Amino acid sequence: MTEDSNLVPQPQASILDTASRALGSEELGRQAVVSPQSVGALADAGADHSTSSHRKENEGESGITRPDLDTGIPLTAVDDIGRATAEDVREALHQVIDPELGIDVVDLGLVYGIEIDERHRAIITMTLTTPACPLTDLLEDQCASVLAGLVEEFRIDWTWTPQWTIDKILPEGREQLEAIGFNFANMPKY
Repeated sequence: MTEDSNLVPQPQASILDTASRALGSEELGRQAVVSPQSVGALADAGADHSTSSHRKENEGESGITRPDLDTGIPLTAVDDIGRATAEDVREALHQVIDPELGIDVVDLGLVYGIEIDERHRAIITMTLTTPACPLTDLLEDQCASVLAGLVEEFRIDWTWTPQWTIDKILPEGREQLEAIGFNFANMPKY
């Protein structure tokens, strides 16, 4: 063994570090760790208009649902430092790829809503391009893979209302589909 080797793992970020980064100052981070219920007020008092304020605008106060400003997907979460939010779940779902089209389920407009309940379970309201699609098991397996370690449990509530149409595809999904040859000008309108 050399003198440079270290058998003790390097320190990991603490809850205080995470809270301080999210709220923009160590003082606000300490207050949030002592009193997690005050996080909304602390964020209002010290937030700049960075990612934390974007998340705050989208999720609102604890238990309140607001549509995401970019995608329109309703995101609901219990606001608690150190826990995954509905926005985190949505970001992870960008890794779930529709095997037929090769585009992620969020950009395709297949995700209608995401909720994180008080027991840290994710409930995802989702549809498919057609009710006869045989890929539900494959998509559920992909969701399980990307959400492992992010949330305690998850459930997909499959829905067919409203019916999915190409109008639900987000601009990012349209760009990806156009890049592989889809011509939206010649697609039927519903």
